[in-house]
Amino acid sequence: MTKCSGITQAGTTCKGIPIEGSQWCYVHHPDHAEERRRHGSKGGKRGGRGRPQAELSDIKRRLSDLADDVLEGRQDKGVAAVASQVLNVYLRAISVQTKLKEQLELVQRLESLEEGLEQSRGRGSRWRA
Repeated sequence: MTKCSGITQAGTTCKGIPIEGSQWCYVHHPDHAEERRRHGSKGGKRGGRGRPQAELSDIKRRLSDLADDVLEGRQDKGVAAVASQVLNVYLRAISVQTKLKEQLELVQRLESLEEGLEQSRGRGSRWRA
């Protein structure tokens, strides 16, 4: 089976499978450069996986402060227990939100790949006629 003629960012030969009738895979094919650019710009606007980092850091800090306050007698244990439960629910919501974003991104990528495959099959059948 042939491999893509493209070169990866790491400088190695791409291991992708070329689009039918081409020497490049979807990622390296020059005809798809604009489409890839559009998809990339959408990805940047969706927020990505890096944004929850700040929220997670804040929650970790708050939990640590809460634990210190309980241990040093500045916070009632019952109040601290309820506060930590609320923060844990918040952590779970962040986790669910991140998984949902990842699933939506995967669905969009899959749909894009399926569309590209359908287009390449359509082009291939015209060339055979």
